[in-house]
Amino acid sequence: MMFRSGFFELLASLSLVSKIVLVILLIFSVSSWALILYKVRFFREQEEADRRFLRAFEKHEDPLEAFRKVHGHRASALASVYADVARLFPAMGNGATGASRDLLGGDNEKPNPKYVERVLAHALQEQITKAETYLPFLATTGNITPFIGLLGTVLGIIDAFREIGAQGTASIAAVAPGVSEALVATAAGLFTAIPAVIAYNYFLGRVRRQTSRVERSAIEWTNALEMRSSVERAGL
Repeated sequence: MMFRSGFFELLASLSLVSKIVLVILLIFSVSSWALILYKVRFFREQEEADRRFLRAFEKHEDPLEAFRKVHGHRASALASVYADVARLFPAMGNGATGASRDLLGGDNEKPNPKYVERVLAHALQEQITKAETYLPFLATTGNITPFIGLLGTVLGIIDAFREIGAQGTASIAAVAPGVSEALVATAAGLFTAIPAVIAYNYFLGRVRRQTSRVERSAIEWTNALEMRSSVERAGL
């Protein structure tokens, strides 16, 4: 209770500039924590959706049957990439017309490998962009809030030395209060930046793991779809 009282007394004694700096840091801190909680929920839900899609996909030996039910897994990154790749195969989609047929290789041909590779890369990049949404804000928070806190500290120390000059004394009793008040801004800046940096690196690792998982699955799907396409052509 004594610490809490002293803390609020310290905040009340801060200069206007220091209070403004603390308010800015508070906004960054609240926003970053809200974003951290949102991304934790986002990745948890997406991973669960991916697991549901994989379980549903493994139940079907025929990739065509899995493609017909892919719309029920819209929250899954794996399902989205699978749908984009599967549409390239004539047996999966509604067929290609015009210039796209030439790229795909014709009505009864397997798609052009280079075209499949470009579509797959685009689908993966789309999921990466979706997973990285708002992460730059965490990086920005981790980069600039220590400097905002340092700015508040520097301005606070300048104000403290101005007061010392006005009082005409440089004793510890005169210097310590002003310096301690100025250092609050630095502490607040670090308090804001450290969780943001940790969260950013953590989420970036999850994005990379997700990308690797989707890429591996996409290669397996492409092979399975090519095999089915070959069977379809052999039966014609």
